Amino acid sequence: MTNLRAGPAARARPSSSPERPRERLLAHGPEVLTSAELLAIILRTGIKGCDAVTLSHRLISHCGGLNGLLASNAATLLTLPGLGRAKACEILAINELSRRALEEELRVGETLDQAARVKRYCTALLAHLDIEHCVALYLDSRFRLIDCEEISRGTLSQSSVYPREVVKAALRHHAAAIILAHNHPSGVAEPSQADIALTHHLRKALALVDIRLLDHLIVTRNTTISLAERGAL
Repeated sequence: MTNLRAGPAARARPSSSPERPRERLLAHGPEVLTSAELLAIILRTGIKGCDAVTLSHRLISHCGGLNGLLASNAATLLTLPGLGRAKACEILAINELSRRALEEELRVGETLDQAARVKRYCTALLAHLDIEHCVALYLDSRFRLIDCEEISRGTLSQSSVYPREVVKAALRHHAAAIILAHNHPSGVAEPSQADIALTHHLRKALALVDIRLLDHLIVTRNTTISLAERGAL
C-alpha cells in the first residue's frame, strides 16, 4: 500500500481521486465514462506514480485498443507493466463474463437475427489464442445455440477437420444447423484456400443429413470475416 500514499494536497485534487469515475458512473450511468475510466473502476488502484485511470490508458494503448487488452491471455497480461496477478485475473474475468453473457443470449434467441452477437461471441472465444483453433456452434431448428465444441487445433492445412466427425457430433446434438469458426493468430483475416475448401466440403457433407452450414467465421484480434456475407458459402 505504500505506493498509494499521498499528502493532503494530492488527495484534495479531484482529477487524481480514484472515486471520481465511480461517482460519475452512479450519477450519470456508465455510458458517460471513457473506456479507461471504466477499466480503472475494475482495477481499483494504480501503481506508484500512476493512478488507476492513467494506468488503464497505458494498458489500452499498449495493446492497441480495448479489444486487444481484453482478448489477451494470462501470459501476455502478466508481461504488461503495472499488471500483477490480481489485476490480470480481473481483466481475464471481464472477458470470460462477456463471453458467457453472449452465450446466454445465443441460447435463447435466434442466431440468424444475432449475427453481430455471434461474431462477438466467437471473438471472445478465439481472438486471444496463439495457435489456430476451429470450433463448431451447433444450433437447433430455431437457430438457438445448443453447444459449442472445439473440433480442431492447429492450422487447417496441417490439423485436419474431419467432416464425418462434425456430422456425427451434429447428429448427436440433434442440430439443425452449424456455424463454423476459427481464428487466424497471424492477424490476417482473409480466408485461405484451405479455409474455402473446408467450407465447401463440410457444407456438402452436412447437406447429406439435412443439416445446414450457416456460416464460417474467421476471427482475428481486430476483425471477424463471415464467408456467408461474402457469398463464399
